[in-house]
Amino acid sequence: MPDVLVRFKEITEDPTLSFAQKARALALAAENSLEYPKLDTQTAEALEERVICDMYEGHAPYKPRYVLPDYSVVLTEGSSWLELAPATTLDEAINTLMIAYHHVPSVTNMPVFLGHLDALLLPFCDDVSDEALYSKIKLFWRYLDRVLPDAFMHANIGPTDNRVARTILKVDAELKQVAPNLTFIWDPQLSSEGILALACDCIIECSKPHIANHPIHTAVFGEEGYGIASCYNALPLGGGASTLTRLNLYEVARRSKDTEDFFATVLPHYIELNCQLTEVRIKHLFETSGFFDSFLVKEGWIHKDRFAAMFGVFSMAEAVNLLQEKEGRAGRYGHDDSANALGYRISEALAAAVTARPMAHVWRNRAMLHAQAGLSDDGGCTPGLRIPYGTEPDPVTHVQALAPQHQFYPSGVSDILTLDETVRNNRAALVQLVKGALSLGCREFTANIAHNDLVRVTGYMVRLSDIKRFQQCGGSRINTTVLGAEAAETGDILHRAPRVVAHEFTSR
Repeated sequence: MPDVLVRFKEITEDPTLSFAQKARALALAAENSLEYPKLDTQTAEALEERVICDMYEGHAPYKPRYVLPDYSVVLTEGSSWLELAPATTLDEAINTLMIAYHHVPSVTNMPVFLGHLDALLLPFCDDVSDEALYSKIKLFWRYLDRVLPDAFMHANIGPTDNRVARTILKVDAELKQVAPNLTFIWDPQLSSEGILALACDCIIECSKPHIANHPIHTAVFGEEGYGIASCYNALPLGGGASTLTRLNLYEVARRSKDTEDFFATVLPHYIELNCQLTEVRIKHLFETSGFFDSFLVKEGWIHKDRFAAMFGVFSMAEAVNLLQEKEGRAGRYGHDDSANALGYRISEALAAAVTARPMAHVWRNRAMLHAQAGLSDDGGCTPGLRIPYGTEPDPVTHVQALAPQHQFYPSGVSDILTLDETVRNNRAALVQLVKGALSLGCREFTANIAHNDLVRVTGYMVRLSDIKRFQQCGGSRINTTVLGAEAAETGDILHRAPRVVAHEFTSR
């Protein structure tokens, strides 16, 4: 029996998968039985050796990795394709969104962006009582988790203080669901102290939301807007990301004789190969797949010229530490000024190279640098720019070490602070830490609270109790539990060091 048929048989007979999970696994296996878009020899070898990586998006790119529709279009104009009239009530608006989400593809075959929900729903709330709003949002939130059980699904709220945003934060803290993921968009000119404090209270309860730095993102994306999708991914609203390819910086450092060789020869070589991998995948999506002939484009939910290419990197810590060793220096990433400076230099070189490299079918004709959150099979490599788990310094030192990196990564930086549960008794300290991090230039702030059942893995959420059940029975209704279980086993995510928020935040 051919290997592909053996794989199909394994999937259909796997007792740990639900019907829907089998269907999705079969679809990906079928796609990966097709021939990969043609790569030149050097790019194919680098991909095979995993110096560059296609994130296992599939052999035949027929949908973008991340799609960020402007859902206000379907709410205000309806949809001819879906036979939907414009929404006139809150019930109709929520129902329209629930229908729309099932027609928005992504790498997960589920929506990764639910929209700026407070801005979308507020126009329909004038005659809705607080009690009714709470009830409707709670039912909506439960629907999302039960029908679209994927932790890469992501909603945005903020930056204004409004009743829909407050209700979502209240419901999210109560239900403590894996899905949807959530970002509160913060702006010091628009966000009240009260809504920021409420967002921080929600973090303490359920390790959500992320908090995004609206002024910094707006400077990148302009008035046409952006959304935070999946994990930490800042992308053009009404578009998204065609693909995410990434570079293993540790493997680049391992192939370098010394720091000079790294910057002069090896890093530029693999940057170019990763760009070529990106171009091949995007060319297939735009010129062969037919995706951009869909009703999503024709009705104006998305625009083909607003799709970015994400150039991801990971294992910065291991790359810096290895280069330090090759130069006979003892300092380690996240703890030593010279090591941190080397990390900044690597990011600056990456940003300069990616910004200088033109690319077809890409928003603004350039890829966007991204500190990627990692995969469960990365084998000892730290995600993105993170400090290795178990070696993290106190929260303030952590933020001060990494904040200078954020300027180079316009499509997002994956980082997580694991805070000691004593922060429950010092909630003002968390607010101060958030404000300090964002004032130093962090694009996002994300925290896990020790001993919460709901925790963030790389960017997505899992419940530790779900991982335990999965390890016992091998199945879960939530698609991302298996990824969390793999990360717990191979990626040391359970060895993150909880740190006390104990001293004042001052910039260096």
